[in-house]
Amino acid sequence: MTRLAETVDGVIGVDTHRDTLAAAVTDPVGGTLGQTAATADLAGYQRLLVFGRAEVPGRRCWAVEGAGSYGAGLASFLQAHGERVVEIGRPKRPARRTGAKSDALDALRAAREALACDHLITPRRRGDREALRVLLATRHSACRAKVSAINQLKALIVGAPEELRAELRGLGTKQQVRRCARLRDRPTRSLEHRMTVRALRSTARRIQLLATEAAGLRAELERLVAATAPWLLELAGVGPISAAQVLVSWSHAGRLRSEAAFAALSGVNPIPASSGQVTRHRLNRGGDRQLNRALHSIVLARLRDDPTSRACAARRRSQGKSTREIRRCLKRAVARQLFKLLEGHDRAAVVEILRA
Repeated sequence: MTRLAETVDGVIGVDTHRDTLAAAVTDPVGGTLGQTAATADLAGYQRLLVFGRAEVPGRRCWAVEGAGSYGAGLASFLQAHGERVVEIGRPKRPARRTGAKSDALDALRAAREALACDHLITPRRRGDREALRVLLATRHSACRAKVSAINQLKALIVGAPEELRAELRGLGTKQQVRRCARLRDRPTRSLEHRMTVRALRSTARRIQLLATEAAGLRAELERLVAATAPWLLELAGVGPISAAQVLVSWSHAGRLRSEAAFAALSGVNPIPASSGQVTRHRLNRGGDRQLNRALHSIVLARLRDDPTSRACAARRRSQGKSTREIRRCLKRAVARQLFKLLEGHDRAAVVEILRA
């Protein structure tokens, strides 16, 4: 295994914030060579680039904390100028609670953590991937707001005047939303009745608006996925939302070193949990939970519609596996298949099979 210290002459660690950036340069053994600070804008990015090239004129690497959030602009700028960039998570805190804390020290910790890492992380790409990510995040927000509004509507119906409650109580959710959206004020009713009608109507129309927004975002996601990886939508159980999440989490070929690393990112790699005479594995609660949810949706769809997946589940059940363990095994298999296809290992063969 080749360590970063063996391939560079220095590492520039960057602690990122919304408005400021702190940078620190270390040599291959972690010694401090220099420090600086800059603003989080184009002028600041240029200043840091000049600083890094001056401090490490030879082989260098940038260790950027939060390359997917506050450090996204800097990471993109550096990559566009041919610099090597790795992503560092939140730096480890000092061993003692009274340890010193500053932006400059955090930048140093980022550089030294990059030198100590066994496996460095390449920042996710922007472009088409970022377009999918922002649409996914916006749709997720709209869906959560819709669920919250539905819960609010249900609560309003429970506490509504008896006449309104009797009119709405026996209907399904969709019918309640449609009926409430058409309610009208009646001047002859009490103030409580009229204000409850207004609240129900406003909440129901908000639900309809959010549903329309989510549907439009889903259609846009499907269009982008079809343009980026149309073969992905041909796989059993893979819909546009799951496909978009897979592409967003995977990012680009070569970012993950193996399909085992992709499984760990997905949170579907088996965790040994053996004890005594019992040999078993448990679920992984870590990893990218949005990607894990996408794989879970794919597995549920395959268990419903795919004969091969149902046969595999039956075989696992005969071996004494629980339903949860069977789903974990299937998610691991889906992760293996997706990684090979995303990396292009046997994509041509799969496309030919799908076309046949």
